[in-house]
Amino acid sequence: MGKLANKPRISENEAIARAKHIRVSPQKLNLVAGLIRGKDVAHALLDLEFSKRRVAKQVKEVLEAAIANAENNQGLDVDNLYIKEISVGKALVMKRFRARARGRGARIMKPFSNLRIVVCEKSE
Repeated sequence: MGKLANKPRISENEAIARAKHIRVSPQKLNLVAGLIRGKDVAHALLDLEFSKRRVAKQVKEVLEAAIANAENNQGLDVDNLYIKEISVGKALVMKRFRARARGRGARIMKPFSNLRIVVCEKSE
């Protein structure tokens, strides 16, 4: 009496890659994600290469992992891939404080984010 197996949530012509606990706020990460959402992977890699945002390097690594998963695990053609879905979520928040004047303290929030990229092969 075990649990029923979960059905895969992606189809045969898709591949997925995730990154957890990226040390940047979800709002800033979503700006970079919006930059490449829906694009071909070649154009998306170029956009991330020349982006001035610090988190663009980590997003590029996750995208390259998704491309590698598509090629090696699913057997998809890399030249026909595009970014079907890219989603950003909240992870934990480290709470720190900074001493202020008159014995008070100011709260410092250090947020983390999760990133999920789904690449899909174009149907000819």
